[in-house]
Amino acid sequence: MGLQRVLQGTVVSNKMEKTVVVTVERKTKHPLYHKVMSVTTRYKAHDDDNGCHLGDVVRIQECRPMSRDKRWRVVEIVSRGDVAEVAPEAIGRDIEQTAQVAPKSEVQA
Repeated sequence: MGLQRVLQGTVVSNKMEKTVVVTVERKTKHPLYHKVMSVTTRYKAHDDDNGCHLGDVVRIQECRPMSRDKRWRVVEIVSRGDVAEVAPEAIGRDIEQTAQVAPKSEVQA
């Protein structure tokens, strides 16, 4: 059995059951222009206990295919991320309540 690759990345989605989407960023040089570019790759990884949350930095390891897209397993959570759990709709509603917008009939008069 060959060596399995181990990568480190950030969790960007944990909406699936026992699966997280991890983005891994790497630097590569453009073949013609020699500019250093950052290339982002998204991997689906198996998270057995659903312990990963958005923004966590995790280490993933290559494994046998677990489904059509999952070929990686979460080995460890390196650090916890601090991503706001506030929905964008809730932010706008707070502003509307504090501003007390006038009804349309008063605006047209």
